[in-house]
Amino acid sequence: MSDPVLIQLLSRIADALDRLAPPAAPEPTFAAGSFFRYRADRGVFEPAPDNALPLDLLLGVESQKTRFVEALRRFAAGLPTNHALLWGVRGTGKSSLAKAAVHAEAARSAQVKLVEVDRDAIAALPDLFDRLRGRDERFVVFCDDLSFEEGAAAGKILKSALEGGVAGPPANVLFVATSNRRHLAPQGHDESKGLMAAAEQAEETVSVSDRFGLWIGFPPMDQPAYLLAVRAYAERYALSIDGLERRALQWAQARGARSGRVAFQFIREIAGELGIPLPL
Repeated sequence: MSDPVLIQLLSRIADALDRLAPPAAPEPTFAAGSFFRYRADRGVFEPAPDNALPLDLLLGVESQKTRFVEALRRFAAGLPTNHALLWGVRGTGKSSLAKAAVHAEAARSAQVKLVEVDRDAIAALPDLFDRLRGRDERFVVFCDDLSFEEGAAAGKILKSALEGGVAGPPANVLFVATSNRRHLAPQGHDESKGLMAAAEQAEETVSVSDRFGLWIGFPPMDQPAYLLAVRAYAERYALSIDGLERRALQWAQARGARSGRVAFQFIREIAGELGIPLPL
């Protein structure tokens, strides 16, 4: 026979546990815009400002732009598309291209959304994919500056999430990552582990980047391409100064690099001198 006192006690314990349990993640609403951040710790999608550069201002990366835009348009049309890894020298436009292309495609189709996930939250990808699976929207899940240090478990989670897991990625999700490293991990190995361990480590490293069917490389920008970018930015924002190219080269020399990012930073400096606001 059931003990009424015991049943009442168990009921009170169950109620207390319900109150202590974290609230369920709210159902995502994507009507607020095209760009979102996924907060893995809370399981929420926060609208993010769409501050992408216009595609036509991304200069010196014409072949990369063509390949990525074509892949994105196939994805938006519901056609098979490979997950993309944009890798190469810092500041050459990898992140800018990803965001600009999604911005342009979202203007063509309101169903295209970008969801940015922090590289430290890669372990949340399986849950994120499950929450996006079956929705009408087409999601570009974007991770900027992705890399894995030696022995990182996140690399194995990413491999399973993109290819090899039971569920796999949803058909309405395209995973896009940028990285300064072609294989997403530091080069070299610990010789103290021996040749066999080093070979296994190298194989594990390559197997992560192999999950991306589309690799797009971004080499260093040469001087003509750098100056072309500077002139295009200056023309777009109506900035007129004497010695523009000379000062742009001095700026790049002081930074020790030529890239689209350095060019835009120079333009921002000139706009500040002239008292002209920029939209970004």
